[in-house]
Amino acid sequence: MTEAGYCSVDSGDLRLGVWVEGEPGAPVIVFVHGFPDTAALWERVVAELGGRYRVVRYDVRGCGRSGRPRGRDGYRVERLAADLVAVARAVSPGRPVHVVGHDWGSVQAWEAVTDPTNSGVFASFTSVSGPCLDHLGWWVRGALRRPSWGGVRGLATIAVRSAYTWVFRSWAGELVAPFLARRFGVRSGDVRRGLELYRANLPGLVRSARERWASLPVQLVVPGRDPFVTPAHVAGTARWAERLWRRELPGAGHWVPRTHPAALARMVGEFVDHVEGAPASRGLRAAVSSARFGEKVVLVTGGASGIGRACARGFAAAGAEVVVVDVDGAGASAVAAEVGGTAYAVDVADGAAVAALAERVRAEVGVPDVVVANAGIAVSGAFLDTSVADWERVVDVNLWGVVHTLRAFGQQLAERGEGGQLVVTASMAAYTPTRNLPAYATTKAAVLMLAQCLRAELAGRGIGVSAICPGIVHTNITRSARFAGTDPATQERLREITTRRYLRRGFAPERVASAVLDAVERNVAVVPVTGEARLGLLVSRLSPALLRAAARVDLLPKR
Repeated sequence: MTEAGYCSVDSGDLRLGVWVEGEPGAPVIVFVHGFPDTAALWERVVAELGGRYRVVRYDVRGCGRSGRPRGRDGYRVERLAADLVAVARAVSPGRPVHVVGHDWGSVQAWEAVTDPTNSGVFASFTSVSGPCLDHLGWWVRGALRRPSWGGVRGLATIAVRSAYTWVFRSWAGELVAPFLARRFGVRSGDVRRGLELYRANLPGLVRSARERWASLPVQLVVPGRDPFVTPAHVAGTARWAERLWRRELPGAGHWVPRTHPAALARMVGEFVDHVEGAPASRGLRAAVSSARFGEKVVLVTGGASGIGRACARGFAAAGAEVVVVDVDGAGASAVAAEVGGTAYAVDVADGAAVAALAERVRAEVGVPDVVVANAGIAVSGAFLDTSVADWERVVDVNLWGVVHTLRAFGQQLAERGEGGQLVVTASMAAYTPTRNLPAYATTKAAVLMLAQCLRAELAGRGIGVSAICPGIVHTNITRSARFAGTDPATQERLREITTRRYLRRGFAPERVASAVLDAVERNVAVVPVTGEARLGLLVSRLSPALLRAAARVDLLPKR
């Protein structure tokens, strides 16, 4: 019985096993696997794309159902590239195909798409975890000739991460072949033959590097956790590719087609559509943007005033599209109009409302790349004077509001698979106790701990988490603070006195926003912003007893 979609293509004296699926007449995408895989590597990616494109995958020579070359020269990248050309012409005569390569599949695809004699065969190329050997050779040669700190570090990275190739090129490769076969569910013979890729192509890599120009559109997908092919391996690619889009999957390892098929399929689909004439997606525009946060979506809760408003302005000035969220709908709209963003009126204490907001934002704007959970309120006063209602409200906004926000948007970031950053606005009160802020400090300590727990949980997904801990910053929070145990007149007087104190301190929210942008860019875990916040953090580590003694001082204005 013939397997659906299976056929064969002759390349020279070899016959290649090929699978053709998807929509007839649609753009054709050819997938090329690496070592020690077979065409089965692409099954989940093909399943994502088969409803929109004509998708083709094949077993490279020496693997699966394809023929076995005689001798080591049969595994030269020139021969492998010829196979790709033969498949492309057979499955799509007269129409260029889009190529996606992984690992050695990418290496051989680079050989094919940079050969000027193949002009008109390929429409685009998406490279995943596989450099052009010639580009790599040129980069290493340049780094050796003109040493620099970055070059030396890159060379060291390549040497360490590529050390396994020496094993594969030696007799020891035969010993690890059975293990690799079991690990990846392939035949030991396929693995042993695949070792010839390393033996036939890597010797003389630097000395024999050729000029290889890529005139077609190239999308470079760079996994952030790839232990074998690092950013240093593809550092020289930009020199040789006229039209290059570099996109990252921070939480992905080497085998992206297996671990992140949906994210990779989305990137491939967006790229193919764009090359075929569709407008560039946000991800593609971000890949070529020179702005600091160009084409990123940044959502800020509590964005109508204070630190939130300053963050909205700062991210917008850095090229981001900003989503402003606040319980004050009019205030959010005013800030959104100022920065050219979008506004939503939501009380973050309402979990259902935040969940609905997340779906609206995804549908109307897109999944945010950065989420700043900034909304908060202040309650001051002694513990015995703080009512249950006061506790409930400050916990609902300062803690539950952060939990609702991070749950809703963190889930979206995890599902998208392209990394991102979550930011929570804590406070120096999170680690500096005081008799005057038991409720407020408790919630801020909770969100600081939440941020650090979540940072550990999401690190493997490439999602960073930062906790911002300001000290005394002049914002509107002092004008709306609740002073427990006071009558309305006394509370208003205390608000005015506190506001004047914060104003005299002279630390503007824009300086906090600057720290937020830096923290997102560098993925910093805990960021004390003001001088007193940094001092408090230091003392909390060196002498907690001193902080506990200082906490006894009554800092509230005299009533």
